[in-house]
Amino acid sequence: MSSPQYSTPTKLIHWLTAILVLVAFIYGPGGSETRVYSASRDFDRQLHETLGLCVLALSVIRLLWRAADKRPAPEDGARWMRRTASAVQVILFALLFIVPLTAISGAWLEGHPLTLLQSVTIAPPIQPSHELGATIAELHGWLGDVILWVAGLHAAAALFHHYVLKDNVLRRMLPSRG
Repeated sequence: MSSPQYSTPTKLIHWLTAILVLVAFIYGPGGSETRVYSASRDFDRQLHETLGLCVLALSVIRLLWRAADKRPAPEDGARWMRRTASAVQVILFALLFIVPLTAISGAWLEGHPLTLLQSVTIAPPIQPSHELGATIAELHGWLGDVILWVAGLHAAAALFHHYVLKDNVLRRMLPSRG
């Protein structure tokens, strides 16, 4: 029988990922290539790229953990809600991989290394194709907005379940008390 709550590691990975995505979005330098790679934006870009790689790593860990961990049974409710929740989860998981991967490939194709905090650099292992890289970098920016909108809707739905439907959907992902 499944637990009424998600496991502690699942909750930890979930909330840490949410925080990292939000902070990465805030520190994303955004804009033109000249602006993103300007010296005045070095710290923001390094923090953004570091957080993006952390999100990607956590997403891999979460996917592996999800395959091994037992999840609680779905809450009772309308079938359309369960299907919508499943679709949103799939979209969020996809975006957690696609957003960082478009950033990495866009930067490398534009000929830029990834520059992490402490000036750790990961040089492009591929030949530059600046135009393709710029297109992928622009896609990354759009997808960064999309992930926040989808995550925001996900959070709003959890709050709706908690305050309007008064079910356990949100409580199952909150830290356990005592």
